[in-house]
Amino acid sequence: MSILVTGGSGYIGSHTVVELLNSGYEVVVLDNLVNSSKESLHRVEEITGKKVQFYQADIRNREALEDVFTKESIDCCIHFAGLKAVGESVQLPWEYYENNITGTLCLLDVMRKHGVKNIIFSSSATVYGDPDQVPVTEQSPVKKCTNPYGTTKAMLEQILTDIQLADPEWNVVLLRYFNPIGAHKSGRIGENPNGIPNNLMPYITQVAVGRREKLGVFGNDYDTPDGTGVRDYIHVMDLARGHVKALNKIKDQSGLTIYNLGTGVGCSVLELVHSFEEATGIQIPYEIQPRRAGDIATNYADASKAERELGWKAQENIHTMCEDSWRWQKNNPNGFAD
Repeated sequence: MSILVTGGSGYIGSHTVVELLNSGYEVVVLDNLVNSSKESLHRVEEITGKKVQFYQADIRNREALEDVFTKESIDCCIHFAGLKAVGESVQLPWEYYENNITGTLCLLDVMRKHGVKNIIFSSSATVYGDPDQVPVTEQSPVKKCTNPYGTTKAMLEQILTDIQLADPEWNVVLLRYFNPIGAHKSGRIGENPNGIPNNLMPYITQVAVGRREKLGVFGNDYDTPDGTGVRDYIHVMDLARGHVKALNKIKDQSGLTIYNLGTGVGCSVLELVHSFEEATGIQIPYEIQPRRAGDIATNYADASKAERELGWKAQENIHTMCEDSWRWQKNNPNGFAD
């Protein structure tokens, strides 16, 4: 099978491309490089010893998509491309709706015109909003999201569900990720945000490597054991393996399926900071700041459905995630700019 990976030079995308190549798939990457670097794909090729076909283009560019689907024999799309920062989405709602919704609609239209009706969609645990109870299962209600980023994911899930219902030839797998951290064991690829990181782990590692003075912890008055937000942190390579497992569902002509990808273990912000300190021996100075718009207290996964139906289960623990994140940052203090 030949797999189109949109956003394939980004953090989760590049790690998934490694797993796809190592599993024998042909990979075509499309990315506009707005929040990623082409260098990541050079390193993917170095890690795997295999070639990646790359197109620099935006998913909103219909002509560019037509070009890709005309030149390449695509069997399935793994769709990562999109803007993804919770806090930024609160400040820039139009940009998030236009990029994530319009871009995906354009992609889906070109796919169906070329007879490609298989898609694995990069969704998010944010679709559960502020959950009534944890851990959340796939049957937990999709609630009003607390930020525009999450709303785009929920809207796109609904769009894909409606498309599959109208045309059963479509096979759609919705993967609801929890909080990916970590990096490839080689230390050659990892999370490389532009500007100030929006996610916790790259902020921690940038403090550790001296790029930032201290970590800002948004809120310590949540209803959690230590007052800081609790999330389900999952190793990015575990997440990548989940996409390869999901391709088997696509091959089974499974229609519409939904899976949580998480560890099932909640970890607070301060617990993650202390785990990083234990794993690396580096102290992380931090200060408590006001709560951040769009954040909630607690969310972690029940991922037993993915284990039952995909044969997938997260393997890596928090200690390993911290070690791998630090190896990447230590070896690449300025990310791919090095």
